[in-house]
Amino acid sequence: MSDDKGCQIFNLDPESELRFEVKQKNEKVILELKNGLAEVFGAELIKGRKYEFGFGFKIGVFTWQGCTIELTGNTIPEVAKQTPMGLYLNCHAAMERMRESAEKNNTAGPIIMIAGPMDVGKSTLTKILLNYAARMGRKPIYVDLDVGQGQITIPGIIGALSIDKPSDIIDGFNSQGSVAFHFGYKGPGSNILLYNHLVSRIAEVCSDRMETNKKDKASGIIINTCGWIHGTGYKILTHVAQAFEVDAIIVLDHEKLYNALVKDIPDFVKVVLLPKSHGVVNRDTPQRITSRNMRISEYYYGTKKLLTPHTFDVKWSDVRIFNVGTPATGGSTVPVTSKSKAIKLIPVTPGPNLKHHMLSISLADPAKDDIVQTNIAGFVCITNVDVGRRTFTLLSPLPGPLPNNVLLLSDITFSGNK
Repeated sequence: MSDDKGCQIFNLDPESELRFEVKQKNEKVILELKNGLAEVFGAELIKGRKYEFGFGFKIGVFTWQGCTIELTGNTIPEVAKQTPMGLYLNCHAAMERMRESAEKNNTAGPIIMIAGPMDVGKSTLTKILLNYAARMGRKPIYVDLDVGQGQITIPGIIGALSIDKPSDIIDGFNSQGSVAFHFGYKGPGSNILLYNHLVSRIAEVCSDRMETNKKDKASGIIINTCGWIHGTGYKILTHVAQAFEVDAIIVLDHEKLYNALVKDIPDFVKVVLLPKSHGVVNRDTPQRITSRNMRISEYYYGTKKLLTPHTFDVKWSDVRIFNVGTPATGGSTVPVTSKSKAIKLIPVTPGPNLKHHMLSISLADPAKDDIVQTNIAGFVCITNVDVGRRTFTLLSPLPGPLPNNVLLLSDITFSGNK
């Protein structure tokens, strides 16, 4: 039912889902739960609260018991009465049993990897399982290895985050306290050696974190992977499984990948094939670029565009910029203490070609720290290069000066506009 003001009322049956997308810039869709119980990707909606979604949001409102939803705005929603949510809930229940056993025996909880091709809903399932765990009072570690989208920080970063409460319906998970390592590319194939090295490094960090707290240990890890599953991409997936010593792999919507993993992965690792949600759609290259830009924009301006970032100038001579490469990258290198000696830090000569590039601010002390393996403090974007004055203008979430002068160059670019 709808009216002339764009207000639509939906009475959803139990175990059905209302899906919609905000496709137009400057458009807003307001959602309100009027009656019953419902959730968005595992996070519960609050009855009577108005949730405002802007351009780019793709939302699925699921109800187990039935509910009434009011939507206001320019969108064409659909109602799905057949969803894989029952299967997803079974996965959560199995993980919860593993957590109970781990808690009782003081052992590590379930370490789960989610795999599959692009656009099958890996990030969505990850979020659902994390939210369900948090609603049970657990504190799982979320590991995001999908560098093309960057759900924990920004694209081009490998990150991990302890989840102690369900995600905000609009803003997602609070990324405060996350661990982030600079990769700097849109996909693992741009620097496979570095990618695998950082996967091993963040697996070590997660293992150490679990050992420091019994609750964290029993809660386990949920790993979201990228959509490259063929050839070298498949080898990367098996490396992830080995590095994290996973207990189970959930494969979404790809029987060939499932069969290959069943054959190649040790028998003690359970491999499960699940269907994707019918609401998932394939995205073309322009849509992926838009998604990356939106993620970076959210970092600076917030999902509701209420944050005010800062700009300030930095002299070229006051910073040290590096690209993280391999011998094939070429160029002069400086030594690093990385376990993988083939990974090199390549000094970058400042110039106009750096405009719009993202930079990671390293917390490393170059005299004693391994820059490649050191956590990232945050991210700035070069919005202007003044060759005459030999300065950069940087977009930053915080006012200057920079917390450190070691910057790592990313292949990811951003126009700097809202």
